[in-house]
Amino acid sequence: MTQQGIIRVRDLVFKRGDRYIYDRVSLDIPEGKITAVMGPSGCGKTTLLRLIGGQLTPDAGSVYVRDAEVHKLNRDSLFQLRRNIGTLFQSGALFTDMSVFENVAFPLRVHTNLPEDMIRDLVLLKLEAVGLRGAYKLMPSELSGGMSRRVALARAVSLDPQIVMYDEPFTGQDPISMGVLLSLVRKLNDTLGLTSIIISHDLHETFGIADYVFLFADARIIAQGTPEELQTMHSPLVKQFVSGLPDGPVNFHYKSDGLDVDLLGRANV
Repeated sequence: MTQQGIIRVRDLVFKRGDRYIYDRVSLDIPEGKITAVMGPSGCGKTTLLRLIGGQLTPDAGSVYVRDAEVHKLNRDSLFQLRRNIGTLFQSGALFTDMSVFENVAFPLRVHTNLPEDMIRDLVLLKLEAVGLRGAYKLMPSELSGGMSRRVALARAVSLDPQIVMYDEPFTGQDPISMGVLLSLVRKLNDTLGLTSIIISHDLHETFGIADYVFLFADARIIAQGTPEELQTMHSPLVKQFVSGLPDGPVNFHYKSDGLDVDLLGRANV
């Protein structure tokens, strides 16, 4: 991408022990679009969201949200930044002892001083947007998986954030729930003028709504472009991921000595 984005990552290095998760990665996430971050399991996709939100600190390089360098912000400034970033977690992460209404109201009560009648109206409006206003009295244990994810989405946008980060939003959803969530992500992004970042393994569904895709592997970006562009690339690794092939640059077997070494008892187990 040539334009600078609302989120800018520059020469990012992040390691866990001696293993590089990111090795001098740079990227721009455009404003007002849906950007997908994809790649093999364990390549650090969720880690990127945590670096953007300031939960993790890079070993080198920088992450900017607009003009703010995230990891140089003081506590109050970081708290303010996070008000403008909504997050939909992998599990939905609803508070199990709170009703649907109270879950969606929670960020409004923590981050604002709005009167209770205004909070009530805002919560009902957010629930209406995800089709669950009638479920406001229910507890999380009474919700289906798809409903839980939609309540979590209502909570993620309760503060009208500029950015929404989705961490595996479609995992475990039946086809109907998947279709509802896909429609909601696209509709909310376009209606509210959001910038959306989606971490997902659901390639076909994500390609259907993403405007741009970054494909990660081996601690770097191996491909980027529109979904249509990625599907026509000739890179073996891109082809393996896009086509879901078991054989290719990503090995089925974890690196090890020969099988005979283990079977003949010469390996330390």
